[in-house]
Amino acid sequence: MSAREITIKLLRTNEHPCGYYRDRLARDLVLDPDSPELRDVFPGALGSGFRRSGPRVYRPDCIGCHECVSSRIVVAGFTPNRSQSRCLKRNQGLRTSLEPPFCSDERLALYQRYLGSRHAGGGMDGAQAADFEQFLQARWCDTRMLCVRDGERLLACAVTDVTSAGLSAVYTFFDPDEHARSLGVYCILQQIELARRMQLPHLYLGYWIDRHPKMGYKRHYAPLEVLRAGAWQLLDAAAT
Repeated sequence: MSAREITIKLLRTNEHPCGYYRDRLARDLVLDPDSPELRDVFPGALGSGFRRSGPRVYRPDCIGCHECVSSRIVVAGFTPNRSQSRCLKRNQGLRTSLEPPFCSDERLALYQRYLGSRHAGGGMDGAQAADFEQFLQARWCDTRMLCVRDGERLLACAVTDVTSAGLSAVYTFFDPDEHARSLGVYCILQQIELARRMQLPHLYLGYWIDRHPKMGYKRHYAPLEVLRAGAWQLLDAAAT
C-alpha cells in the first residue's frame, strides 16, 4: 500500500524586523497554520529546516541573507564535556518532571520574571496568560514542559515538542536569580537525556548563526549537525 500523499500550502510573510540583527529585515516561509495536516508533516518539516513558534511552523526565507541555519544534536553521539558535567553535578539535587503544557500561575510568574530580566523593553516582558499560551503552544502538536524544581519551587521550564524525528527545543525560561546553576545548559542536557530514553535520534535546537554572540553556545553540544544546501552535516565539517 502506498503512503498517503499530503499537500499543504506554503505561505510567505512580508518583511519584518530581524530578531538577530537590528539593521536587517527578515522574511519567513510558513506552513498553512489552518491545515489539518500539520501534525503529520511536522516531523518531516523539522528535518527540512522548519521550526515551530506558537501555531506557526516557519523557516527563514530572507532576501540576500542565509545565515540562519537549522541545527540538531545527534543524541547517540553526545557526551557531556567538562563544563556540562560540572553543571550536572551542581544540580544533582534538582527534580525534573515531564508535564502537560498548560499555563498555571506558577509557570506564568516564572515566565514573566525571566522575560523581565532577559528581554526588558523588548515588547515581551508584559506577557499575560494568553501571550504565554499563544507563543508556546499549538493544539495540534505533542508538546510537553520539562519542569525543573528545587523541592517544590519551580526553577525552569523547557517547552519541548515530541515528534518521531526527535525532540524540538522550543523555548526555555528559568529563574533569572539562579545564575550559578546554569539552568539553560541544564535543561538542554535533560532534553538530550529525555530523547535518549525515548530512543529518539535528535534534539533540534533551532537556528544557528555563525559568529553570532547569542548562538555560540550551540557549538558546545557535539556532535552538532547543521542543514546546508538541503543536507545535514556535522558543524565542523560544514564550516570548512
